[in-house]
Amino acid sequence: MNHQTVGDRAAHLSPEDLAALRENLHEQRLFRQDQLRQITAAPRAEDLRGRRSAAQAEVHVKLAASARMVLADVEAALGRMADGSYGSCHLCRRAIDRERLTIVPQARYCTRCQRVREAGR
Repeated sequence: MNHQTVGDRAAHLSPEDLAALRENLHEQRLFRQDQLRQITAAPRAEDLRGRRSAAQAEVHVKLAASARMVLADVEAALGRMADGSYGSCHLCRRAIDRERLTIVPQARYCTRCQRVREAGR
C-alpha cells in the first residue's frame, strides 16, 4: 500500500488514525466472515432434523444478506485504503470527519451527503 497517497487524500487522518481504522476494518471482516459461516451452517443442521420453519429460513436469509452487505462495505473500505481514496466522500469529495470514520470506518459518504441520500429514499 502507498501510505503517502493515503496520507495525501486523508490528510485529516493521522497515521495512527489510519492504522486503528484499518485494524477495526480487519476485525469487522473476520467477524462478518465468521458470522456468514455460522449462518450458512446452522440452517443445514436444522433442515436435517426437520425443525426449521419458514420464518426461521427467512431470518437466516436476511441475516446472511445483511452480513454480506456489511462485508462488501468493509472490503470496499479496505480497497479505498489501498488505493488512497479512503476518507473522501464519494459524492462531494470532501473529507469524511474522523469521528464518523471512527464510528463507521466503512463509511463512503460524509454526514451531510449520507443524510441527503437517506432523505431521498
